[in-house]
Amino acid sequence: MKTSRRRNRPHSDWGGPIRRAVVTGGCGFVGSHLCDLLLDSDVEVVCVDNFLTSNGDNVAHCLSDGRFELLDHDVTEPIPVPGEVDLVLHLASPASPQDYLRLPVETLEAGSLGTFNALELARRKLARFVLASTSEVYGDPLQHPQHESYWGNVNPVGPRSVYDEAKRFAEAATIAYRTTHGVDTAIVRIFNTFGPRMRTKDGRAVPTFIRQALAGDPLTVTGDGSQTRSLCYVGDTVRGILAVAASSHPGPVNLGNPAETTVLDLAHLVRDLSRSTAPIEFVARPVDDPGRRRPDITLAWEQFGWKPETDPRKGLSTTVDWFATQLNDTAARER
Repeated sequence: MKTSRRRNRPHSDWGGPIRRAVVTGGCGFVGSHLCDLLLDSDVEVVCVDNFLTSNGDNVAHCLSDGRFELLDHDVTEPIPVPGEVDLVLHLASPASPQDYLRLPVETLEAGSLGTFNALELARRKLARFVLASTSEVYGDPLQHPQHESYWGNVNPVGPRSVYDEAKRFAEAATIAYRTTHGVDTAIVRIFNTFGPRMRTKDGRAVPTFIRQALAGDPLTVTGDGSQTRSLCYVGDTVRGILAVAASSHPGPVNLGNPAETTVLDLAHLVRDLSRSTAPIEFVARPVDDPGRRRPDITLAWEQFGWKPETDPRKGLSTTVDWFATQLNDTAARER
């Protein structure tokens, strides 16, 4: 049993402590860190995952904790969780370009059927429901920075649409359950999040650059690298999700870091932190790749006192060290 880091249970604005939470997609990158934060806050966790884009490694350290339960289940089917539930956190979905381009139908099903089933669970249990949406609902934005009131600029038939539109549909479903069935819902829009437990080959910029730099391979920058991203360390992101969950605010709420950087500058920084001399190589830019990303987090700050606390450079250094350890362990096992 983990006891050394245990905190008091978070109390909700909607009545009483959060005692038991269901996290769909809980074995994923963000989901596993959220499971950790909930356990550290003395909340019982039911982690639901079908391991489509993850495995149990991210939560292996939780299995000995009596407050943690791992349920191997596909959220496109009704979610069988007996007993009381105070909070449902719906993160289940392929989330990286490599995954949702490889699994387009499954991505759409997770955003539609999966969201309906997670909402139904919250409705049956009279639980608070939080949808983990994404900055991708803004598409290639014409408004900068992006505020929650912005409707977005999404190509509904482009290759990225399976993820973008799945999340936009999930937001609409969440609002429908709130207005029609009275479910206590919230929506968080997560911007570029990074940190330990990202998969080395998930296709996103940070793990790609780190893997290439550590291997001495060219760092492949798409286009001319002038497109921007706003990088938020995963610890800050999950802290923001739980802050929204413990409130009565319906959202949507942007969670991200307003510190904007170009992809090219990111590549140079990762290379420096990895102590690599690998060259930069420019490759074709993906279709519908957003040109700019920067969240307006005024709402999160004013409502919850939330803002990123981890300097991106420090977070990247921690992430590089974690990746180096993982890659060394993998190489040792393969010898």
